[in-house]
Amino acid sequence: MVLGSLLFLAVLLPGVLLKRNDASVQPPSDSEQPSEAQIYKPVLQPSEAVPPIGTYMLKNQLGTPCIKATMGVEYIVMEKKSWYFNLDPSRVRTSGRCDDRDAVLSLTLPDNAASLQLYFKKEKTLFYVTKMMAHVSPMPICKGCSNKTYSGLVDHEKLFKTADGQSFKCNSENLLLMSSQLQIKLVPVQMQAFTLSRGQYGKENECWADFNKRVIPIIIGATVVGVLLIAGLTYLFIKDRRRQGYDSL
Repeated sequence: MVLGSLLFLAVLLPGVLLKRNDASVQPPSDSEQPSEAQIYKPVLQPSEAVPPIGTYMLKNQLGTPCIKATMGVEYIVMEKKSWYFNLDPSRVRTSGRCDDRDAVLSLTLPDNAASLQLYFKKEKTLFYVTKMMAHVSPMPICKGCSNKTYSGLVDHEKLFKTADGQSFKCNSENLLLMSSQLQIKLVPVQMQAFTLSRGQYGKENECWADFNKRVIPIIIGATVVGVLLIAGLTYLFIKDRRRQGYDSL
């Protein structure tokens, strides 16, 4: 009796195990299938908004900071009208390279949806940006419109020129024409390359636009005060002369 029971279990158990193993390898249903990763695409806006400010730092092979930039970046696309896109610092990947005389800071969005490259050059006791490149591949601006990439560059320039060991700073807008369909606006911007003591900005070198905004009102105010003072003194002088004329009579 016991032997018969053991033989029955020996026949039954492989079938049970086979069913369990088959069930474990069944393909998942459609609802369980992983969805495809969506490709990131910037969305152009019909009106401007203040771009968020990000701080981007690049280190050399020794781990020493060699480029630091704090700025808000706005892409302006001209497609029948102006469209706007602000760079989101939280999505930016920072890369580049640093040599003794040349350095590159590259800011890139996921899926290379947008990028901005700044090429720095050191010349004697100065540094400046000699070239800027940018591109953006946004969502189409209308239904049925084709995908387009807008790109451009400025080259052979001496932008943001500053003494080595100091930082360039500008709170005013810096608008750069990259191509007939793309502009880049940096507002505000502070940057320094090559010599960065402990990764901190050096003495600030104020841009001309900020200098003019700060100094011109002072000059106008001083001029107005000067004119009013001259007018007052002239009035007192004339009044005094008239009084002397009356006394002589």
